[in-house]
Amino acid sequence: MTKIAYELKDQIACLTIQSPPANALSGALLEQLNERLEQIEEEGQAKAVVISGEGRFFSAGADIKEFTGYQHASEYESLATAGQKVFDRVEHFSIPVIAAIHGAALGGGLELAMSCHIRLVTENAKLGLPEMNLGIIPGFAGTQRLPRHIGNARAYEMILTAEPISGQQAADWGLANHVVTEEELLPRAMELANKITVKSKPGIKEVMHLVPYANKDQFANGVTEEAKSFGRVFGSDDAKEGVTAFIEKRKPNFQDK
Repeated sequence: MTKIAYELKDQIACLTIQSPPANALSGALLEQLNERLEQIEEEGQAKAVVISGEGRFFSAGADIKEFTGYQHASEYESLATAGQKVFDRVEHFSIPVIAAIHGAALGGGLELAMSCHIRLVTENAKLGLPEMNLGIIPGFAGTQRLPRHIGNARAYEMILTAEPISGQQAADWGLANHVVTEEELLPRAMELANKITVKSKPGIKEVMHLVPYANKDQFANGVTEEAKSFGRVFGSDDAKEGVTAFIEKRKPNFQDK
């Protein structure tokens, strides 16, 4: 049964979570998400990814029912590690991943969204990590990614109170890039992705490689890698075309080489 629909639209890989009624993140769904990412990389045609949820929610969280059969701490640790690996792959994907969030992005749903590179939210969206209400804690790297986006103090508040925030508050706190209406959500996400796909793929990949250094407190290593990447990109055919087009005052015709 399809849980992550995939369609390629003009170099944009559109992934849609289809797990009604709440788009819960089951183990099978996470496995299929990983397979879709692998498929996108193997095909090599996309320059951006847009992830959205079908129905009323982006994703209301992990499938709690799957947890009830576990008896040992090691089983829960393995569960968390498996989810973390998938979301880590999203964060370190070779092309940008855009999350289009409507309705609820809670628990694992928010953890997935936080692993994406760009987030658009609707005005009525609710984003939160409610695990403490169940006597547990976030397990898919929520305690690590949330502070990176909004700082430690606000992360403590969100996690410990388990209270969600609105789409507007998420944008105010730096957790979302743009706030839009529900009708605008997917068109705006595709518009943003299209602005990326007209750029050169070698340059896109180098930027995706470089920016994470800033999150690792490795500025010196990051600038060293940036210089190497700059050398690789500047020697590409697309760079030559881009510079020539600039001199000739026309739009560049990139060939992704």
